[in-house]
Amino acid sequence: SNLKSHKISIRSIAEKVPNTMKFFCANLLALSAISGAAAFTAQPTAFKSTKLMASYSYLGDLNGPEGTKTTSPAVNAPMKPGVNGSNPTASSLTVSPEGTTVISTEEMWETLAPVTVQGGSLRTCSFDEDVQRVEVFLKTEGRPLNANVELWQGPDNSPQKMSIYLEDGSLRPFRATVESPGSSNAIAIRNTGQMEFPLTAGVEADFGGSTSTGSPSDILSASSTSRTIQGGAVYTTPFSPAVQSVQVMLKSDGRPLNARVELLQGPNNNKQVMEIYTEDGCERPFYAVIDTPGTGNVVRIVNTATVEFPLTACVEPYIVDESAVVDDQAKGGRGMTWS
Repeated sequence: SNLKSHKISIRSIAEKVPNTMKFFCANLLALSAISGAAAFTAQPTAFKSTKLMASYSYLGDLNGPEGTKTTSPAVNAPMKPGVNGSNPTASSLTVSPEGTTVISTEEMWETLAPVTVQGGSLRTCSFDEDVQRVEVFLKTEGRPLNANVELWQGPDNSPQKMSIYLEDGSLRPFRATVESPGSSNAIAIRNTGQMEFPLTAGVEADFGGSTSTGSPSDILSASSTSRTIQGGAVYTTPFSPAVQSVQVMLKSDGRPLNARVELLQGPNNNKQVMEIYTEDGCERPFYAVIDTPGTGNVVRIVNTATVEFPLTACVEPYIVDESAVVDDQAKGGRGMTWS
């Protein structure tokens, strides 16, 4: 009888062990959850800093020295002096909406050290990371111009490309500003024309700082009314004969930008065509100054991308010369010109 009762007690203990283990495991999980919950709660900050730390990448420090972000230049830029420090003449140069004196493309060529690019050849211009932006100039002796201008940043990386056609490279030279943030930047100019059509190229660097007027695209977008051009849409703007040159700015919200800018003088008479590609339309917007001599000039902007990639465009007069219209009428031109 004692042996039978001992077997019954062992059986009862064995039946109670699983329930005890379940209860112990449940309590252990609850305690671990309570102790570990502090890792997911908001912890108080250990210190407060007023500096915004820079975002470093393989391109280098894009936000300036000392690991802090630098502010963009002021929109109200100081007055830009004339060529070689001289005061620009008021007869041909006007004042922009922000009160900044502009300089014509012809006067800018007098300060450059141009190089000749033969037909089918390639010339490159590299610069250090202190250069914030460069201004590219192209012209010919009156012959047509066909060229490709690219911004190189590192090996096999072209974040901005432009394909240019000019009917008369002397009457309407090419002038555009290329933003160059980061390091290892270079401008590549390839003359895609034949050997009989050489071109002259010039590059001017802007190092920023107190002597710089700032980004021209930022100044134009802040002082004028922009227009959104959806993918596949066309936007045209006619100008008065008194407008000798216009400034065009294209940008996006950070997405790629594909567009075509045309200068027409008459129905389907292209005087200048620029096909633009930009990897980041916010970091590297497109800005160009287009000379518009004569009458009947129209700027046409075509967003060649799909509907998912809209762009923002600003088109404003750059140089307005009322005396050009008066001189034409005084010579008996009667407003009629060949184009």
